[in-house]
Amino acid sequence: MGAHPSISPAAEAAVLREMELQKLVTAFVCTGLAFLLLPGTFLGVWNLIALSANRLPRSLPPAWIQAHGQAQIFGWIGAFVIGIGFYSLSKMGRLRPFAVNRGWQSWALWTSGVALHWATGVYGWEWRLMLPLSAFFMLAGFLVFFLTVRQHKPRHTGLPLIQRPQVWMRLVMASTIVFLLSLLLNAGGAMYVALRAGTPALPAAVDQRLVLLAAWGFLVISIWGFNARWLPVFAGLLQPAGRGLTAALIIQIGALVAGFAGLHIMCAALLIAASVTAACALHVFVRGTQPSKVQGIHRSFPQFLKIAYVWLLVAAVLALAASLFDRNGGITGASRHALTVGFVGTMVFSIGCRVLPAFCGMHALFSPRLMFYALAALNVGCLLRVSAEIPAYELNLSLAWAALPVSAIAELIAVALFVINLSVTFARPPAHLAAQKAGV
Repeated sequence: MGAHPSISPAAEAAVLREMELQKLVTAFVCTGLAFLLLPGTFLGVWNLIALSANRLPRSLPPAWIQAHGQAQIFGWIGAFVIGIGFYSLSKMGRLRPFAVNRGWQSWALWTSGVALHWATGVYGWEWRLMLPLSAFFMLAGFLVFFLTVRQHKPRHTGLPLIQRPQVWMRLVMASTIVFLLSLLLNAGGAMYVALRAGTPALPAAVDQRLVLLAAWGFLVISIWGFNARWLPVFAGLLQPAGRGLTAALIIQIGALVAGFAGLHIMCAALLIAASVTAACALHVFVRGTQPSKVQGIHRSFPQFLKIAYVWLLVAAVLALAASLFDRNGGITGASRHALTVGFVGTMVFSIGCRVLPAFCGMHALFSPRLMFYALAALNVGCLLRVSAEIPAYELNLSLAWAALPVSAIAELIAVALFVINLSVTFARPPAHLAAQKAGV
């Protein structure tokens, strides 16, 4: 890019830096979408159809189930969080000039690690080497991100950000630490499996704790943090109650500790308390102080945010029921699905259509209608899955088994619509260029 006579060198450098950051976050987001659609949702649909055909809850190799879960949690949401983290911290303050290069290093390591884990879990080729290698690639990719953003400082001050964080930042930092802990646990489990196990699947006790840490720790706490930052702006909600969110975080950490100690009933009870506290502190179900900003997205946006928190509460209540009554994994599976698809999926499909087009090049969302269809299909599929999984697994009801593949197809359609909507959005010119062209 040549220097324009009316643009200062500093301004031109800022434009170039913004473009590089947009390319970086777009790479992370597109990678996450690929993991969501193919190894995440498609493999999950395949697994569920196979289970429904056999009518045996434990008829599939655990490594397949774990590969699907890793692609969903780490491949999809993990990629989103790391990419948005690089972009947001650069916009909020300043990172050193090599931050973008570090971002590409992180992307290469992270993508390689998640893809290798998925391929190893499904195909099992040289898994004693590939499984720990994939875990260390992921850990290395995250550490590049973590060590880079630790150098972030806010504008107009020489003090580190950690000395005076806002409540939403405390939540995001806590979720980042839990993210790191989950990756360390994953790496330790992979090493144990490679040295002592007979299959590439983590032991059930390790997998259970990894899911607890990654889903209820990393995912939920990070969403609370980003909600505290964005919902007052985008949904017109009241400013979050700082003490309430801090209390929710403390209770949630207590739940994670109880779960690791094997105190499952206590863990589930604390998850319910933390979820209720967070929803109240964020004022999710209270009338906002101003209209929601739905320009360019579907007007149902505020309603789906509320639905997401209903799913969070359902997931927590089902977790308690699972600790008391689960026999064949049906209640546990329903709780996990209500959390990952109902809460996390609905939240990302809603907020993602609002913020990702802007982060990835100042685009306008291609189709608000597709946004609604994706959210509707996702919630219909999740409702079918959660309501059918318990009677299918626990009572072996034929009608419930027949409903499970239908739920999987509905969710696959939802994911495909979400991916298509964002992919077309990113492929189109930025909104300001499209407006200029239309004006001409």
